[in-house]
Amino acid sequence: MRYVQALKIAIRSILSNKLRSFLTMLGIIIGVTAVIALVSIGQGSTKSVTSQIQSMGSNLIMVSVMGRGSQASLTYEQAMTLKDGNYIKAVSPVISSNVTAKYGNNSVDSAMVNGVNSDYQAIRSIQVAEGRFISPMDDEGRNKVAVLGHNVATELFGFTDPVGKTIKLNGQAFTVVGVLALKGSSIAGSDDDAIFIPIKTMFYFAKNKNIRQIYIGASNPDTVEIAKNMINNHLLEVFKGDTSAFTIIDQSQILSTVNSVTTTLSLLLGGIAGISLLVGGIGIMNIMLVSVTERTREIGIRKALGAKKRDILLQFIIESLTLSGLGGILGIIAGYILAVTLGKAMNIDANPTLSTILISFSFSVLVGLFFGVYPANKAANLNPIEALRYE
Repeated sequence: MRYVQALKIAIRSILSNKLRSFLTMLGIIIGVTAVIALVSIGQGSTKSVTSQIQSMGSNLIMVSVMGRGSQASLTYEQAMTLKDGNYIKAVSPVISSNVTAKYGNNSVDSAMVNGVNSDYQAIRSIQVAEGRFISPMDDEGRNKVAVLGHNVATELFGFTDPVGKTIKLNGQAFTVVGVLALKGSSIAGSDDDAIFIPIKTMFYFAKNKNIRQIYIGASNPDTVEIAKNMINNHLLEVFKGDTSAFTIIDQSQILSTVNSVTTTLSLLLGGIAGISLLVGGIGIMNIMLVSVTERTREIGIRKALGAKKRDILLQFIIESLTLSGLGGILGIIAGYILAVTLGKAMNIDANPTLSTILISFSFSVLVGLFFGVYPANKAANLNPIEALRYE
C-alpha cells in the first residue's frame, strides 16, 4: 500500500508541472529513441550485407592475383588447372572492362563487361530470366554473344524482348542470347548492371589475356577448406613460393569480417546514443534537486506527522523512476517509428528486436534510479524542524 501511495504522490507531482516534467523526460526520450533506431539500423545493415554475401553463390572461393616481377597474372590454362572435379567443381576466370553499350538510339555509358565461362552461372547462383547463359560452345567458338543484366536490358530495350537482338559494345556487334533475373546488389557488385560475354571472346575484344580474378565453386561446404589448401599449394608452385602474389578468400571469411565490423559499429552507435540517456539522467537529477528545494516545507510537515526517512526516500525515488519510465516508453514508441521509417528509406529490415527494446528501457530506468538516489537521499535526510522553518 505504501508503494501505491508513493506512486500516486509522484504522479500528482509530475502532473502539477506538466511542461517541466516533459522537458525533464525529453533527454530520456531522445536517448531511448536514438538507441533503438541506431542499433536497429546497425542490425538491419548486418542482415542486408550478410544476405548479399550469401547471394554471391554457395561454396564460393575468390582468388585475386597480384603477381610479382615478370609474372603478374595467370594464363587461362593455368587458372583452369585448379578445377579437379573432386573438391573444386567449377572455375571461372574473369576479365572485366568498361564499355559503351548501344542499341538503336539507346546507350549505356561505362557499362561493365565481364568475360566469363559457363561455370560462372553455377558459381554465382545466377538465374536467367530470358534466353540462356554463356555456353561452352560460345567460349570455344569465341562467339560474339552477350548476356545482359536486368538493368542494362531495361535501359537498352525497355519492354522489348532483347533475346536475338544485336547490340554494339564499343562499336562491335554482339547478339543478345539471354537476360538475367533481377538480383540486386551485393558486396562483389551488381550483376544487374553488367554484361557477360565468353571469356575467350573477351581476350580479343579487350586485347587482354591476363587473368587476375578467379571465381571458384567448391564441391560442397565441407570441402571449402580442402579446396582452398589445394588452390594455395598450386599457386605457390606457380609463383615460386611467393605468398604475397595472391589472396584467397571464401564466404565465411567475408561474413566473419563483415559481422565483426557491423557488430562493432552497432555497439559504437548504441554507445553514442547511450550518452543521450546519461544526459537525460543528469536532467532528472537536476529537476529532482529543484523539486526537493521547492517541497522542503512539505517534507518537513510529512516528517512531523510521522513519515519516516524511508518513506521520503521511497517517494522521491519512485518519482524519479516514473519520469524515466514514462520517458522510456515514449522513447520506445518514437524509436520504433523512426527505425521502421529509416529502414524503409534505406531499403533494409530495421525492425527493432525485443532485446533492443528491453535493454533500452531497462537502461533508461536504471539511469532514473541512479540519478534519483542523491536527491531522494537529500530529501530524506532533511531535519523536520529546519524544513518547517524553510521559506
